[in-house]
Amino acid sequence: YRTRMTHTLEVARIARTITRALNLNEDLSEAIALGHDLGHTPFGHAGEDALSQVLGKPFRHNEQSLRVVDILEKGQGLNLSHEVRLGILGHTGEYVPETLEGQIVRKSDQIAYINHDIDDAMRAGILTNDDIPRPIAHVLGETHKDRINTLVTNTISHTIRTGELSMDP
Repeated sequence: YRTRMTHTLEVARIARTITRALNLNEDLSEAIALGHDLGHTPFGHAGEDALSQVLGKPFRHNEQSLRVVDILEKGQGLNLSHEVRLGILGHTGEYVPETLEGQIVRKSDQIAYINHDIDDAMRAGILTNDDIPRPIAHVLGETHKDRINTLVTNTISHTIRTGELSMDP
């Protein structure tokens, strides 16, 4: 099953692959990806819900991730660039990062978590390959690796062709 660490490394790998193919700054995308989920609570989104109730306002892990790198780490924060900081903040939620590298991490996070949710559900016996509709499996692939590869190559080809960071429908 995925952990925050394995998820983060997968997001970084996907982001570097897309960024490299688009001839953008791989180091920037990797720095954003490595910091993007630092603010997650124990117990994932259930922990966020519990903290939201205690705080009386929404707890957002992306805002906490920024707080970790700005304040909490080493008691003084990490001297990160504006682009890395705002990429971390914008990996989810309403704010969209101003750099393409930050937007790529946002897309890479989606690619990773959708696919490893499927993979983890299969490993847990909740889903089987037969539960995935055949037309979807035919397009995306039968394995985790195939699905990731399909979505990454689709994102790269669509972005090169149209200039818009997105996937073909």
